[in-house]
Amino acid sequence: IPYTDKPIKWHTDGYYNSPELTIRAMVLHCVRSAASGGENRLMDHEMAYLLLRDANPEHVRALIQPDAMTIPERVDEADGVRAAQSGPVFSLDMDGNLHMRYTARTRSIEWKQDAATLAAVAMLERLLASDTPHIHHVLLEPGMGLLCNNVLHDRAAFSDDPAHPRLLYRARYHDRIAGTSVQII
Repeated sequence: IPYTDKPIKWHTDGYYNSPELTIRAMVLHCVRSAASGGENRLMDHEMAYLLLRDANPEHVRALIQPDAMTIPERVDEADGVRAAQSGPVFSLDMDGNLHMRYTARTRSIEWKQDAATLAAVAMLERLLASDTPHIHHVLLEPGMGLLCNNVLHDRAAFSDDPAHPRLLYRARYHDRIAGTSVQII
């Protein structure tokens, strides 16, 4: 994955994609780990939904609104223009499975400016910063991997050995992992 060695904040993959290109599952495979650092934290988005709902059902109501978040327009030389895109944080697919679009990258998102949405986002941020047992810590070693339905994740900073730099492969999928349907009520 050709990204920075700096920390990457909490997000789901493809949060900036259009609805027809929704990322529902992903694979990470470690070929070579970094010389130091690079730990991931993982939280199932379905558990995040349940914890937010249990804390205050209004949080979920705010985050399912079709204008809860907007990914701002982006222009770059390689990819051209990506138009601004609004949508919910939590949504259901055609089979009733929960999906989440989220990023803690403050330059990459604009939140709906109402009290309910801002309270819900603040609660989600507190949850992700907490020591809840629902956040799993993993440092991928060579031969290890992660196969998931696009869970929330982040990554700590890392340092590389220039002779043997960190090498991870990532694959993203538009479909959930077969046999993992769970309808949230």
